Amino acid sequence: MNSARISELLKTRPKTSLHWGLYLACINQGEKPDLGIAVAKKLAKRAVDRNQLKRMIRELVRGAQTTSLNSDVVVKLKKPIGRETRGRLRGKEKAALRTQIAGLI
Repeated sequence: MNSARISELLKTRPKTSLHWGLYLACINQGEKPDLGIAVAKKLAKRAVDRNQLKRMIRELVRGAQTTSLNSDVVVKLKKPIGRETRGRLRGKEKAALRTQIAGLI
């Protein structure tokens, strides 16, 4: 997904949760749905954590796109992770984020 399409979707009203913003576009006709992920370095300090979050989001969105979701999606992290664990993403917080993303999709 190109940056112009992502910025266009970010201007729409999000379907939000505690930590995430999920932005959906209208249904594509005949095209493969695209995915955009925004995990800022300020919100997830370690590259390992950012990559884990991106992998988790891709996995959840691909699973949803095969069953019911057929539109362009942009997922954006809104609040910092790892406040209690010195900036590191741990299993408990990762599981909570996974359930929130699954609930949004």
